Amino acid sequence: MSLISTIRDLHRRRARERRGLTLAEGVRLLEEALAAGIPVRGAAVAPALEGTPRGSALKRRLEAAAVPLEAVDDDLLGQLADTEHPQGVVAVIAPRPWTLADIPVEPRGVVLVLDGVQDPGNVGALARTALGLGAGALVALPGTADLSNPKALRGSMGALFRLPAVPATLEGFVAWARGAGVELWTTAPDGTPVGRAPRAGPIALLLGNEGAGVRPELSVAASRSVSVPLSGGVESLNVAVAAGILLYEVTREP
Repeated sequence: MSLISTIRDLHRRRARERRGLTLAEGVRLLEEALAAGIPVRGAAVAPALEGTPRGSALKRRLEAAAVPLEAVDDDLLGQLADTEHPQGVVAVIAPRPWTLADIPVEPRGVVLVLDGVQDPGNVGALARTALGLGAGALVALPGTADLSNPKALRGSMGALFRLPAVPATLEGFVAWARGAGVELWTTAPDGTPVGRAPRAGPIALLLGNEGAGVRPELSVAASRSVSVPLSGGVESLNVAVAAGILLYEVTREP
């Protein structure tokens, strides 16, 4: 299959899962992929890429790394890209396939777990927040946008190249947590205010989508429910905003 056909194919989740490949679009994201040692299998490059010094430098880095480049015009690149104003490059990359066994378990460690977070932009922002606030890993349970989604990668600003990010079944995750001695904390409006919740060891912080929340099976398996106290008249926060507050509180030194 040609590079252009491969790029078109990788806009589909099924193709990304089957091939173990995805797309990195734009100068900044491809810089992050290269810095993280992510293999780049090829890139479609348009004249717009060399319109800035950073774009020109990126093209030279790709050439020096012997990455196959296919020259296309700006119109074709616009068809291949997922953004409204592409920056002249769409690359095929092979992200690392993380597993539950790759998750570090430390005495004060925190794992962020997403249950049914469907918006890939939110998933990317959650990965960026998790990496920035010291979480050891991100786990995506069924119903969550796939971690290889190009929009999730862009939203993560490269965090999904560096943070262990693991797709898992509900049963597999719960079994891993029990075996590793990781306590499950869910989130609910009537939970203990997170700043008052004591912790004794590693925890997995479970976040559901803004509509349905965490599924009942996880709530039953969790040993604690925590919340972010809100002012009257506000029902909820964006899930990425809530995650930032919760992670800040649980990763603070006692």
